[in-house]
Amino acid sequence: MSGDYPLDRITGVILAGGRATRMGGVDKGLISLNGRPLVAHVLAALRPQVATVLINANRNLESYAELGCRVIADVQQGYPGPLAGIVAALEQAETPWVLTVPCDGPLLAADLGARLYQALQSSEAEAATVRASERLHPVYALLPTWLRESAQDYLAAGERKLITWLQHRRLAIADFSDKNERFINLNTIEERDALALQLAGDHCGTRRKA
Repeated sequence: MSGDYPLDRITGVILAGGRATRMGGVDKGLISLNGRPLVAHVLAALRPQVATVLINANRNLESYAELGCRVIADVQQGYPGPLAGIVAALEQAETPWVLTVPCDGPLLAADLGARLYQALQSSEAEAATVRASERLHPVYALLPTWLRESAQDYLAAGERKLITWLQHRRLAIADFSDKNERFINLNTIEERDALALQLAGDHCGTRRKA
């Protein structure tokens, strides 16, 4: 990790507050993948990149708290989307920056924070997000906490689209086209099962090579 990456000034935020309608309304972060909940896979990859981690959740709060992180709920009821969780994090983080990631991306890149920070610094931007698989992934973002008022006002006005809010900022884009697979999101049980088989195969292949 780059020597100028301010790890101790960044709070990681795992966004696990959605409805997961395409998974039948189950709590997606707690769905098991190879014996561990999805959120645990994300947490393991995020922890080395930040000073502390918050989990944004709106149900099963005790289960999330068992992972050893402070759990925060959306600032609005009714599952208004990831921006509500991000606003809660911007309000409660005790560091100057937050690094946001979704709970359903278990292959989180180990250099996510460092590359977002580099992109932001090199372009003198206000915020940074990811481009992978030829599209933006706005839930992966590095944001200064001073943007809280802008995000609060946007949400209070009835707006919900995170990407639209980001595009009204000076936005840096970190190109992860070399790691497209790190930004898969599991939206169905079938996708979870397919990834579980892939990971099991990769593990067996590694053992055979060893």
